[in-house]
Amino acid sequence: MAITKIEHVGIYVTALEDSIEFYERVIGLRHLHTIGEVGEDIRLAFLTFPGQESVEVELIWKAKASELAKEGRVHHIAFTVSGIEKEYARIADLGLSGLSPEILSLATGGRFFFFNGPDGERIEFFEPLHLV
Repeated sequence: MAITKIEHVGIYVTALEDSIEFYERVIGLRHLHTIGEVGEDIRLAFLTFPGQESVEVELIWKAKASELAKEGRVHHIAFTVSGIEKEYARIADLGLSGLSPEILSLATGGRFFFFNGPDGERIEFFEPLHLV
């Protein structure tokens, strides 16, 4: 196969600036640039981890929010973390909605939990076995 990596993940949002701030503050992404101006029908913001610009999170805002559901939504986006207990406590302290009641474990040894982003998108923090 010629597929080599994930290029980006697109997430529909209802308030672009609020979502940019959330992904910077909570996830640690850096806002690279935004395509489209205030007042246009569609705006795209691209964020990435510093030093890992090859994979991006694309936040998509449309003036006609009713079109969003027609085009589908991302079920969840997962981020690799180390020190999952510390991250779980940090997210709990932020009071974010949809937080898993506890850190869950896979039979293969990885551990994870979920919480919600500003538009209800599910975010997973995953600690692979080799980081435990």
